[in-house]
Amino acid sequence: MTTDSTKAVDTLNEFLRGEISAVETYRQALEKLTASPNRTQLEVCRRSHEQRISKLKEQVRRLGGEPSQGSGAWGAFAKLVEGGAKVLGEATAIAALEEGEDHGLKLYRGDLSNLDSASREFVQSELLAPQVETHRAMSTLKKTIS
Repeated sequence: MTTDSTKAVDTLNEFLRGEISAVETYRQALEKLTASPNRTQLEVCRRSHEQRISKLKEQVRRLGGEPSQGSGAWGAFAKLVEGGAKVLGEATAIAALEEGEDHGLKLYRGDLSNLDSASREFVQSELLAPQVETHRAMSTLKKTIS
């Protein structure tokens, strides 16, 4: 791999770990919120993140890299935040999810310069719009139940 490819793979794997963490966090929230009228929206967002995981893994492989398998430090943070949310209720769980969505959006927008042009186009065309949508969904839900 070239230096640019290595840098792109590292950045895409960072995005991938964030997406894995998002799925883990949504699953934890869904386990807690079994009777919530907001479950459908949470499921839609979780599936969106799962689709991004698949796309990111493909892109990393295309560049000759090995996709990350776990969520790393973000997963540990997500478990800590969501663990507290399980005790505190739905509003706290939604707020934690919205915070994660906000982080993901900032990550995608902030790290584009670390990518080669093809990977940058991939992120902008395949990942950014769904991230904006899940962020919007959780922000709206947070405002609705607060």
